[in-house]
Amino acid sequence: MEYRYLGRTGLQVSTICLGTMQFGWSSDEATAHMVLSRAVELGCNFIDTADVYSRWVEGNPGGVSEQIIGAWLRQASVRRDDIIIATKVRSAMSDKPNDRGLSRHHIMNAVDHSLRRLQTDYIDLYQSHAYDEHTSIEETLQAFDDLIRMGKVRYVGCSNYPAWRLMESLWASDVNHFARYDSLQPHYNLLHRAEYEDELQRICQDQNIGVIPYSPLGGGFLTGKYRRGESLPDSDRAEGVKRRYMNDRGFTAVERLEKIGAGHSASVAQTAIAWVLANPTVTSAIIGANSEAQLEDTMKGAEISLSEEEKAALDEVSAWQE
Repeated sequence: MEYRYLGRTGLQVSTICLGTMQFGWSSDEATAHMVLSRAVELGCNFIDTADVYSRWVEGNPGGVSEQIIGAWLRQASVRRDDIIIATKVRSAMSDKPNDRGLSRHHIMNAVDHSLRRLQTDYIDLYQSHAYDEHTSIEETLQAFDDLIRMGKVRYVGCSNYPAWRLMESLWASDVNHFARYDSLQPHYNLLHRAEYEDELQRICQDQNIGVIPYSPLGGGFLTGKYRRGESLPDSDRAEGVKRRYMNDRGFTAVERLEKIGAGHSASVAQTAIAWVLANPTVTSAIIGANSEAQLEDTMKGAEISLSEEEKAALDEVSAWQE
């Protein structure tokens, strides 16, 4: 496993980050614990979650993914210091008006709830899940800065931020001497490039911000299980995947992934992961897994080195600029 520095920090994280949105949703606790342990055995030291996972599921109050990780930390034969845990704050955790957002009130309450669920006394990377238009960025950043000074949080990052909001945040940190966002978690994959590459990529490169993309496999489309002319598989995600990716550009990209992957004895999914990691601004790709076998297969993507010609061929078939 390769390890890369998270932006300008001295923190090294594995190029594969284990995403845990599925824990307590499509993956039960016992399976989740096996996946976590196997990921660590394979060299993954980076785990990403969020307080809201998976509140959208009926009967799930949120915080379940964090609880599962916390229980695993207590019983697994791993040192807490060897695991980099990232979680997020912003989403509504109840119907109460102040149990959401990036106000100081909510952040200070939410971090203690996350620490309790994770059964740890610090969070390595605490991230804004999305920006909050109702709260000044100064209020949010000062709260994060205080958490770092208190020792509850070590680094802060953001997710789903547009370029203008990220730049505003960096400026506010600089002017007010607050801790700054050292990472960005964008939606990024071979078929969803413009959101990150248009402006955010240049900011992250210039400001030395770590980049940890989510959905590098396009909701499963870039695994190759969706093919031209074939019926949709039985999956909760299938309709969303159809709407977003099932078109000529999408199928052509999968076919190119398959062709290039064959030269590396790699699957479509592994080649898609390799493409994301070939971007020099990317630190780590977030992947999810519902079984050890699925995890092992996908993680092999981090072992593939695409040539410049191979990456250019994939860039061409998925180009978003005219």
